[in-house]
Amino acid sequence: MNALNSAPQALGSRGRTGYTRAQWPARLGVALSAIALAALAGCANLGNSHSTQTLTSPEQLASAKTLPSQGGQWPTMNWVDQFNDPQLHALVDEAIKDNPNLQVAFARVRASRAMADVVRGNLYPSVGLDAEMTRQRLSSYDLFEGTPLGGNWFTESKIQLGVSYDLDFWGKNRSALEAALSDDKAMEAESQAARLMLSTSVARTYAKLAALYAQRDVAQRTIDQRKDLTNLAGQRLRAGLDTQVETTQARANVAAAQTELEQVDEQIALARNQLAALLGKGPDRGLSIARPTLLAQSTPKLPNNLTIDLIGRRPDLVAARWRVEAASKDIDVAKAEFLPDISLTAFLGVASILPENLLLGNSRQLGIGPALKLPIFQGGKLRANLRGKYASYDAAVASYNQTLTEALHDTADQITALHSIDSQITIQRTALSEAERAYSLARTRYGAGLGTQLTVLNAETTVLQQRKLATDLQARRLDVQMALIKALGGGYTAEELPGAKPEHMTTGEAAQQAPSHS
Repeated sequence: MNALNSAPQALGSRGRTGYTRAQWPARLGVALSAIALAALAGCANLGNSHSTQTLTSPEQLASAKTLPSQGGQWPTMNWVDQFNDPQLHALVDEAIKDNPNLQVAFARVRASRAMADVVRGNLYPSVGLDAEMTRQRLSSYDLFEGTPLGGNWFTESKIQLGVSYDLDFWGKNRSALEAALSDDKAMEAESQAARLMLSTSVARTYAKLAALYAQRDVAQRTIDQRKDLTNLAGQRLRAGLDTQVETTQARANVAAAQTELEQVDEQIALARNQLAALLGKGPDRGLSIARPTLLAQSTPKLPNNLTIDLIGRRPDLVAARWRVEAASKDIDVAKAEFLPDISLTAFLGVASILPENLLLGNSRQLGIGPALKLPIFQGGKLRANLRGKYASYDAAVASYNQTLTEALHDTADQITALHSIDSQITIQRTALSEAERAYSLARTRYGAGLGTQLTVLNAETTVLQQRKLATDLQARRLDVQMALIKALGGGYTAEELPGAKPEHMTTGEAAQQAPSHS
């Protein structure tokens, strides 16, 4: 800047080359243009870097038979309400508010937004004020030898306002901002995926607690039933119809049932501890959770166009798609690195070696001019960087494709399991009814002296197995329903997707527009 400022003063109105002051900007512009063209010619070769991956379209993953359109509804954000348990709703809200892992995800969103704002600042001019005052002694034998300044102290003062602006001819800064914004949107979607994971984990653990209490009821009923059988064995012993063996066996069966009850109580305590941890609280918080009152839900119908619209409904898919977009913009930035950076700088201020002259008119100094940065030789660094960006893009595309595949399989697994469980429940109800009838007949015959205790025990074992199976099936059905809600996105809907044009495109179509890089 000092050179720009001093050149006109040294040369006067016409420089040593014969150019007037008015001709300098034009001549300088022509020179910079020539250099820029030469630089473009030298930097145009980007090497053989290219992408090897393409985004998978839902239509490429056959799923119409497994996931047919049934006119159903997508889950809503308040899907917890459908289970009609106010305590569950309160627990989910508490977890979202206090869970540390979710707070980490939200903090990362705030950090990504701040980073995007940092990158956005590169699109605007940079303005700075520089004020200096330096006290120094000049050498008597240096440049100022023989002048009044030589060997004397003086105070140099300067106040200068500077402006610099990157013209961004090749869109590098704009692409960097778009990459940062895409990263921010991906982070936001990932935070929603974490939120969904937490809320469904709370709900599924709560459902597990409900199932354990149901198993406890079965275990307690088993104890009561076996105690009743023990009393009957004692009556038959006193009547001379049984031996001490049957009575001892009956008491042993009671003890075995009590052991099973203790095991269930242990699982209940562990489930309470798990819920407390999900809530971000100490284990004592789990002790205050009342017994769940979850109600059975009907099997939901699948929504229409599930395969296509799932792309905008699952936050992990949306996040993966934005990661692809961010990687695409990073490639644009890497390509722009091969081209010259052209910026404009200017300054205006006053300077003087005598403080009393600082504010005089002749103390003013100013300058303006362009700056050109040419990447002539970087030792292969730029091409290596571009290859790395293409590799990152390919990794993001492959990750998206894998996430899409897993999302469809996750949904298919849950709906297949749900239909199978419905069929199993229907069959099991008949089996339980027949087993209870057989047990009742065996016990009646044993009481009348027409049967053996072994027959009763065998019939009882079948009843217990069917009761446990009934409890397990109901618990699994509730768990799979919650897993299906998670597989369908839990009510999340992407506000926008890369390349989407709402007036012309559906969400699914917009999501398939992959960036093109040659």
